[in-house]
Amino acid sequence: MKKFLVLFMAVLIALLPIVGMAEGVSLTMGSWRADDVEQMNNLLSIYKEKTGVDITFQPTNPSDYNATLNLQLEGGTGPDLMYSRSYATGLELFNAGHAGDCTDIPGLHENFTELNLAPWATEDGKMFAVPFAAVSHGVYYNKDVFAANNIEIPATFEELLAACETLKTAGITPFANGVAEEWDILECFFLGMLPNYVGGAENRAKYESGELKMNDENFVAALGDIGKMAPYLPTGFEAVTYNDSQILFATGKAAMFMDGSWTSGTYGDVEFEWGVFALPAPEGKATAICFHPDLAITYNTATAHPDECKAFLEWLCSEEGVTAAVANLPAGYYPLSNFSVTFTDEHANEFLALNEGKETDARFVWPTLMDLYAPMNQAVIQVLKGAMTAQEAGDSIVAAFDALQ
Repeated sequence: MKKFLVLFMAVLIALLPIVGMAEGVSLTMGSWRADDVEQMNNLLSIYKEKTGVDITFQPTNPSDYNATLNLQLEGGTGPDLMYSRSYATGLELFNAGHAGDCTDIPGLHENFTELNLAPWATEDGKMFAVPFAAVSHGVYYNKDVFAANNIEIPATFEELLAACETLKTAGITPFANGVAEEWDILECFFLGMLPNYVGGAENRAKYESGELKMNDENFVAALGDIGKMAPYLPTGFEAVTYNDSQILFATGKAAMFMDGSWTSGTYGDVEFEWGVFALPAPEGKATAICFHPDLAITYNTATAHPDECKAFLEWLCSEEGVTAAVANLPAGYYPLSNFSVTFTDEHANEFLALNEGKETDARFVWPTLMDLYAPMNQAVIQVLKGAMTAQEAGDSIVAAFDALQ
């Protein structure tokens, strides 16, 4: 008995540093989701209660995140944990030695499909982040305004234009979107509609390789059709910010808003009924959905607490962690794990239902063409402003692509 007690005490003393390793540890988490502070704090408080590890959520304005994070990492002040964008942008942080190797995080390969791991995987199969959520793209619409003007959900792009004309004639701004902040007109609108014209992942790969050109008939048709939206955007849309767009829709001053599922929680207390529909393809083409693997979480290789960071990522791979995330993330974020989850928000389910029976793909430039983000963004804006024809815009994108080869 005495020997047993001595052995027990020795084991207990040996374990004390391990127990204390997590207890009282403070970590930071970088993110581009400044709108999610309350929800993420709720999620992180669950983890703190479970482990004693305190994680402080430190978001940055979305358009500033990449540059700010890179400056922090290069300067040695980066967060312990950080949101990782999918595909090339996230891979850059890994190749630069900043994002940790998550390949061996327990549960990662067991609880996610290879398809959902791929946006954060290297060519040789290493994982540089743990998948966290996907988002969808669609058209928010004011059901009351549609009903008052006898407008049905359009089944084709031509019907959408007709609906816009009806609204404009009635003195109602059809779409809330502007171009002042630039990113949203590309990411939310153009890349949201592009699969309707060029197809999904199989065809996207042909554009990536150069087999298909971004000034071909289909691509130019997409540029031409977004140009047709200019008369139906707010007056002075050149100066309308993303926040302005949200307000225009929320106050009923615009009937529609082409946006992502991530803002569906913004309209929880508006004074009208609203819903979402897929931005329809032109007549003769099949409507597709941009369903984008949006964010993952990784750890900073320079963190002083790598074990605690990896333990948190392991928790995010578990059913307990996924369940907690689903309960606390904003509506419109969809977990990528294999676990069955239930959404209580009707609009979250409505967005997800848009995928049914349709081809889906990620945002066109994300997998391998991020260097074309800025040229494509400017091409879209110039078409909307009437400074370029659709063909000229397509030619400018091809010139930018050729310059990269």
